[in-house]
Amino acid sequence: MKPNPASKPTAKSTQRLITELQTQGLRLAGGQTDQLRRKGGAGPSDHQAITIADTTVMVPIYSDAAWDSAFSVGEHNGVSTLKQGDIPLSDISFVTTPRFYDLHTAEGIPYSHIATLHSRDVLATTVLQTCIRYESRRKACKFCSIGQSLRAGRTIAHKTPQQLAEVAKAAVELDGIKHMVMTTGTPATADRGAAVLCDSALAIKAAVALPIQGQCEPPRDPIWYQRMKDAGIDALGMHLEVVTPALRNELMPGKAELSLEVYMQAFADAVAVFGRGQVSTYILAGLGDSAEAILNCCEQLIALGVYPFVVPFVPIRGTPLEDHPSPSADFMEPLLQGVAAQLASGQLRSADIKAGCGRCGACSTLAKYEH
Repeated sequence: MKPNPASKPTAKSTQRLITELQTQGLRLAGGQTDQLRRKGGAGPSDHQAITIADTTVMVPIYSDAAWDSAFSVGEHNGVSTLKQGDIPLSDISFVTTPRFYDLHTAEGIPYSHIATLHSRDVLATTVLQTCIRYESRRKACKFCSIGQSLRAGRTIAHKTPQQLAEVAKAAVELDGIKHMVMTTGTPATADRGAAVLCDSALAIKAAVALPIQGQCEPPRDPIWYQRMKDAGIDALGMHLEVVTPALRNELMPGKAELSLEVYMQAFADAVAVFGRGQVSTYILAGLGDSAEAILNCCEQLIALGVYPFVVPFVPIRGTPLEDHPSPSADFMEPLLQGVAAQLASGQLRSADIKAGCGRCGACSTLAKYEH
């Protein structure tokens, strides 16, 4: 086999390249997209996992912007090559479909409807695929698509603890899963999803030794942080997404009812239980927050011991923000460099997180900029 003409990028160029890929997306031909597996959901739903320069990242494939991306995939002697225009940049590969996807529960539910592979070694699930915010058009987060995969029949509304334990055990044994992310839509209860996370974690930990990150809105009573940890949740995510109060009110009116002050107190309470660096928050850059606002918020979060996982916003089809542009790499790169410098000063590192989005890091190049 002749060598591929694509060169292997250096560490510095890989940072920039991945940042550009995650903001612009990757253009595939119809036959290439047919073999891919993930559409819809509450997370980065229009992404697929690719490996480039020994790093697995999530890159937008199905977004409208991806169809116009300068990046595409070519084939050379059976090897996939990332191209920018006509210029080959690097060999890449797509993460293969995991073996646990071939299995079904005794009731005939595909395991893939209960939990899915994220990146190359992370199991992800949305325990409750419904949300009191999403059900109200007036209060729904305008970037969220939590109901899409349920309507399309690709998941079920409530994954039971027993189902999650069964799938998690199989994913570890068959595919070498290293940690798990459990998020949830917000129910109409004061615990805001913490109770279902506790029940799920207890069952999973009884079946398999797997680090777990739970994700929910701040529960009304802080006693739930200890309950979640006692149930086997190793790390906690409570996601701000947007950091400017007026913008929060505009883009996520229901969730914005919990003010930034409420979140900051919740972060302090959670860190007291889980420890510094084991509590994190998702921040979606590109929705209108200035870089200065994000950096100022990150400084507060890091001082509390919270890891701010800053990712570029990518619009999802079928949401009110489906036509909102992603930020440019020129916006993201200095922002991520600034956050990484703050993390270094606060002695927080993604590698020290026990489980979850920050440890995985596939949806952002933030970890690549850490010192």
